[in-house]
Amino acid sequence: MCSAISREAARRRRRVESDVFGDLSRLLPLQPSVRAHLDKPSVIRLTLSYIRMQALLKETEGLNPLDETSMYLKILEGFLMVLSTMGDMIFLSDNVSKYMGLSQTELMGHNIFEYTHPCDHEEIRHNLHYFTGNKTFLPCCRDFVLRIKSALTHRGRVGNLKSTTWKVLHCQGRVKLCTASSSVSCLLLTCRPLPLSHTLLSTHTFTSQHSMDMRFTYCDQRVTSLLGYRPEELLGRSIYDLCHTLDTSCLNKNHLNLCLKSQSVSGQYRMLVRSGGYVWVESHSAVIPGVQPSRSRPNPSQPLCILSVTYILSCPAVGQSEDGVHPLTEKQREETSDKIKTRADKEGALVLTGVIFLGVCFCLLYISEASFEIWLHIYRNL
Repeated sequence: MCSAISREAARRRRRVESDVFGDLSRLLPLQPSVRAHLDKPSVIRLTLSYIRMQALLKETEGLNPLDETSMYLKILEGFLMVLSTMGDMIFLSDNVSKYMGLSQTELMGHNIFEYTHPCDHEEIRHNLHYFTGNKTFLPCCRDFVLRIKSALTHRGRVGNLKSTTWKVLHCQGRVKLCTASSSVSCLLLTCRPLPLSHTLLSTHTFTSQHSMDMRFTYCDQRVTSLLGYRPEELLGRSIYDLCHTLDTSCLNKNHLNLCLKSQSVSGQYRMLVRSGGYVWVESHSAVIPGVQPSRSRPNPSQPLCILSVTYILSCPAVGQSEDGVHPLTEKQREETSDKIKTRADKEGALVLTGVIFLGVCFCLLYISEASFEIWLHIYRNL
């Protein structure tokens, strides 16, 4: 008799629990077809993420939503991710499945350390926890590369979690500091898989190959019109010889990412022009693996080379003098100055010369994605 009563009580308790979870799942902003396949742990996980996201959006209640969100994600060629200070994935854009093979609901609420390569955990922690002397967050930019699990096969099909591979992501964003107790401090990131699809190849880019110590082994002919070097001049020469002294740390970071993760984006740095001065560039690089070991080749495979696509982002900065760098002549400086003034007047902007012009362009690249479109519009009309 007692066992029958206890069984009935347990059955009633499970029924009430299922009703509570059903009501909770219906409150989530998800499609009914998605909610129908959620188990109880997933409902709790997504509910907590939703509560955190609502707390994060309290400060932006007065802002109108943008209609161009889907267009922005297409142009980005990546997805958005919001991380808590502990590494929990509070939010991911719904197009994450296109790049990772895992859906938005599968990832939200989980910790990023569960899906990233163990060797990258220290770098992720460094970007999540950045303190000053008084133990407060610095609201500054983040730019790093990590390896994350992907369920996509080489043919683009979705596999299962047991057959995941590592995909390299280039993550850029900034820390959002919330001082109110009800708010959440987080890391806002745009994540783009590497290597990028270089659909923007144009006359303002050139390709090159390097040995693992970054010495040129090949360079295409476009480098002559862009930088003034003949391809044979660069063979055997290190890219560090062409880099501005103040930007060597940027190249060092890019080189380290290439050696550890096989793919990287350098960020903006200055490259020496043969006639004098510097141009701002950005290099997208990947390590091309060598032949895999076999019975006839028992030695471990070695990387064959580093393949780079370098984008020219600016006009030469004239008048700079460093060891081995000759400034332009007075006549060349005057001609360049006149050209810059004419182009600036044509756009109805302030007269910008030399380094000031480059500095504005460089700042616009870092302020926002929208500013980049403005810079690109001005650059195309120069």
